[in-house]
This record gives sequence, structure tokens and C-alpha cells, in this order.
Amino acid sequence: MYETKYHHTDLSNQKILITGGAGFIGSHLVEYLLKFGAEKVRVIDNFMTGRRENIDLFINNPRFEFIEGDICNKADCDRACDGMNALLHQAALGSVPRSIKDPVATNRINVDGFLTMMVAARDAGIQRVVYASSSSVYGDHPGLPKVEDKIGKQLSPYAVSKYTNELYAHVFGLNYGMKIIGLRYFNIFGPRQDPNGQYAAVIPKWIDMIKKNERPVINGDGSNTRDFTFVENAVQANIKAMCTDNESAFGQIYNIACGNQFSLMDLFNSLKEIIGSNIEPVFGPNREGDISQSLADVNKAKTLLKYNPSFAFNEGLKITVRK
Repeated sequence: MYETKYHHTDLSNQKILITGGAGFIGSHLVEYLLKFGAEKVRVIDNFMTGRRENIDLFINNPRFEFIEGDICNKADCDRACDGMNALLHQAALGSVPRSIKDPVATNRINVDGFLTMMVAARDAGIQRVVYASSSSVYGDHPGLPKVEDKIGKQLSPYAVSKYTNELYAHVFGLNYGMKIIGLRYFNIFGPRQDPNGQYAAVIPKWIDMIKKNERPVINGDGSNTRDFTFVENAVQANIKAMCTDNESAFGQIYNIACGNQFSLMDLFNSLKEIIGSNIEPVFGPNREGDISQSLADVNKAKTLLKYNPSFAFNEGLKITVRK
């Protein structure tokens, strides 16, 4: 992957910390930055949801450094931030259903951990911070497509935690002069996304099941929609946010998606066709805390970050299935 270069600045003097770098999106950021010559890429991860095999891909690269640590631990955060130029904060406890089952864990990692890492970044003199937010922040706002400055009431502890990150990022930029950018991810998918476990994301889980000739469960009647976004588009957004010299871009939040809407039945039928299966799904109840319709307006990111999602839904699915 990563034939395309998304930055125009010199990375050879950049030391970049990626929290959650053993995870799905984080490991793709590591891959990109090492490929394009960053001086140092340091990862902190505690393997709660990240995977060691993702780190094994880079462990022999002399420009890669790994710290097994917890973003809720101030000493670990201080050690991770020491000497770094930029922070890409991807570490979080994902999943709306998991947050409903265990809101305390979600808050501890996503809110306390975020704040602890931001304080460590501030104390280490890190000016550039890009962090992962979520489309779940839009909550019950009915408008489509989703526009950054129009949100409703959040529908899950996970959504609350991500909105809290946005509020903290705003006040850190305001009070400490840090150049912070938030990215609201819309259903990112791609290689290295874990198909296993109770809270696995839908695309890797369905690919795994269809390949095994097992019938996936569709929550609801299949009409719920998502703006499914291939991981390389998310990498592009992070890199452009980290490298931008547009002063108007800082202190902002951006939708990161493709600006296209696909239903769960669209997804299922596309995967069936790509894999070559004639399996049929099982229909179950809607998931608690889920929004029914999702579609992003990505014009703000296009304008201020020069973001240009280059991987379409079906192309991304084919790459993901092949991997």
C-alpha cells in the first residue's frame, strides 16, 4: 500500500508519536510514515485492542520505536511524548455497544486517557496534534449530509467520550497555543481490522463469516446506511492534517469520509459478489445507541486540508477482501 504521497513537507526531521499504533488505523499511519522517511515513528499501545502482529511488521526498522504503555498512565504518556514533534492520537476503546455495556471503561480510556496524553504533549512542547473523533458525535441530529457545526444529542457513552475529546481539544488550543485538528471518522475499514470478538466492526466480521460460509446477522432490516470509508482515505487525512501550513485549518474538526451513502444490504451484496458467495443473511434487532442514517459532507476537509478521498467503497472492499 501507499504508492501515493499525501504530504509536501520533509518528514526526515520529524519525530512522530502514534497512540494506539498497534491498532487498525494506527498501524497504517506507522506504515505510511516509515515508508516516506519520517526520522522516528514511536508507538505507544497496551494491546487492549491493538495486536502484536501489527507491530511485528515494523519492529526491525531502526526508525521505529515501541513503548508498551497505557495512555491513562501519566508516566507512560510523558515517556512517549519526550522528544516528539507531533502526536497522532488514535488510541481509544471503540464500539457503541461496548460503551453502553461498560461506560466507565469507555470514559476512563477515551476521556481520561485523552486528557492525560494531551497534558503530556503540552508539557513536552508538542505543538502539532491530530486526534480521532467519530461520526457518532452527531447523535440524534436528523440532517443529512452531516455538517461539522450541526450536531444533536449524543446517543451512547462512546459518542459522549468523543465529543468530550473535541471540547478538550478546543480549550487546549485556546489556552496553550497548540495546533490541534480533530477528525470525525465515518466507518473506517480496511486490512488489519480485527474480525474477531463481540465488538468487531461489521466489514471484517462479515468478510470472515462469508468466507467461512456462515450467515452474518444484519441489525435491523438492512436499510440503515453508513458512509463507509477505506482506511487509506483516513491515513491521507491524518497526514494532511499533520503537515498543513494553513493557519485556518487549526482548531477545527473535520468529517473524514467519502461523501457516499451505502446501506447494510448494499454492503452485504457487494461482499457476496466480491467473495463469490450465494449465502443469505440473518436479520436481527437494531443495535442500541446506533444512528440509522449516516452520510458526511466532506467539503470542509477538502477546502482547508486539501483532503481528497481517492478510494471508493467498492475498490476499498476488494482490497480488504484480498488482504
